Amino acid sequence: MARKLDLLLTAIAPAIWGSTYLVTTELLPAGYPLTVSLLRALPAGLLLLLLVRQLPKGIWWGRVFVLGALNFAIFWWLLFIAAYRLPGGVAATVGAIQPLLVIGLARLVLGSPVRTVSIAAAIAGIGGVALLILTPQAALDPIGIAAGLACAVSMAAGTVLSRRWQPPVSPLTVTAWQLTAGGLLLLPAALWLEPALPVPSIANLLGFAWLGLVGAALTYILWFRGIARLEPAVVSPLGFLSPMTAVILGWSVLGQSLSPAQLAGGVVALASVWLSQRAAQPARPPVVLAPATR
Repeated sequence: MARKLDLLLTAIAPAIWGSTYLVTTELLPAGYPLTVSLLRALPAGLLLLLLVRQLPKGIWWGRVFVLGALNFAIFWWLLFIAAYRLPGGVAATVGAIQPLLVIGLARLVLGSPVRTVSIAAAIAGIGGVALLILTPQAALDPIGIAAGLACAVSMAAGTVLSRRWQPPVSPLTVTAWQLTAGGLLLLPAALWLEPALPVPSIANLLGFAWLGLVGAALTYILWFRGIARLEPAVVSPLGFLSPMTAVILGWSVLGQSLSPAQLAGGVVALASVWLSQRAAQPARPPVVLAPATR
């Protein structure tokens, strides 16, 4: 029961991340990827720091900034490059290789076993995401593809290292540290490479509030909690829920159509998530029957 609750709470994070595309396109000004990433990370991180009132100590300073770079600064920067240079379906399909990368990195860094079923589930998930959101008209851009692949590597490495480096603090504190570190790393890049953000409208403020407070602070508390309690190969495939949420929101909010292939892709993606969880379940000890008495 505890494991199922951990899975459910962790799955909430990628399900909410699926709203990022809708919020970004409908509520935020276009053309400010670094600034949007900065405003998503730093205010939320500083707010959480005010709540926890605790800073890293010793070796954790360096580790927090490495994790903040992998999970936020580098990841979000490359994610926006891929999103701007590739159709959404191509970008999401390229990013869907992350569970495969996590399996390999977890083996190298954590010594986790490589299960054939987990690999099959990850490959099925990639196929499901491709069916769900990849269109025949999708164009390929070499820089966009490279950014998408590097983005997947960044998040996979962040996931595995977050499992290996677990400070003796709460998930709330871990999230506060990493969001703040990621935001501080994004700050000079946003100031140097992008023009000043125009005066935000009410819609812009609502979008920033959603992405920062819910899409970053709340979801990453749940995500890092899950990484601390579950194996990386279990947590990573939950990311397939993100494109599913994006498609459902596009259909329900923006009136976008759903084809039979997309519905089939959604079923395959869900099945891959279920299969990955089954593959990682610990084996039950055999039942030893007591000898019969006469």
